[in-house]
Amino acid sequence: MRVDVLTLFPEMFEGVFGTSILGKAQTKGLVSLNAVNFRNYATNKHNTVDDTPYGGGGGMVLKPDPIFAAVEDVLEKRSEESAAASTKPPRIILMCPQGETFTQKKAEELVQEDHLIFICGHYEGYDERIREFLVTDELSIGDYVLTGGELPAMVAIDSVARLIPGVLGNETSAVTDSFSTGLLEYPHYTRPPEFRGMKVPDVLLSGHHLNIDAWRREQSLIRTLERRPDMLNTAELTEKERIWLDKLRSEMERTSE
Repeated sequence: MRVDVLTLFPEMFEGVFGTSILGKAQTKGLVSLNAVNFRNYATNKHNTVDDTPYGGGGGMVLKPDPIFAAVEDVLEKRSEESAAASTKPPRIILMCPQGETFTQKKAEELVQEDHLIFICGHYEGYDERIREFLVTDELSIGDYVLTGGELPAMVAIDSVARLIPGVLGNETSAVTDSFSTGLLEYPHYTRPPEFRGMKVPDVLLSGHHLNIDAWRREQSLIRTLERRPDMLNTAELTEKERIWLDKLRSEMERTSE
């Protein structure tokens, strides 16, 4: 996979792209991560990428021409680098508060792509022609506003890249993550088996894998009910699990009264 990020602050991505899991993924050749300064595509002597909005109002708006030119250059370089490059068009993703909320499901969708281009904005917003005629997706990481799209892009890229086969050392890690199964993940324990009087549950020390799987499933259900009950509305549950959860929910309500 190739990921290009259009940003006014490419230096923000140096540490993120060069270390930890993402750094190792690049070393292995599993993903190519590139930060592109779209100010370099401005057409006036001051390298201006924003202007006042038509119709008045506060703030500045990102101009369309530098961003269109930057995307076109990225696509041209992509085709020149490899004759075997995919003919599948890239997903061009605008990071903005108005976008679709980014979820694990969206990450699982995007990891199927060969090329992602993220656009990180600043100022008041984007010229609407960028939204209408250039991007394929608009994404938000939550109902709050940040100073720019860089941090949200980092979040989305990290979430997608870790799903690429070979990126994580343990291939089952991404499969059992919270949200991947429709439930929150079960509790984890490691050595020592007892620490300051706090013990690891006996079932995890038993070596009985069927009992361990059953315990983990039960713990996932309990944790989801306690912390994110809304997720149970869409989770794939057996009839037995639904009945058990209804009883557990009733007990929790009685206890809280």
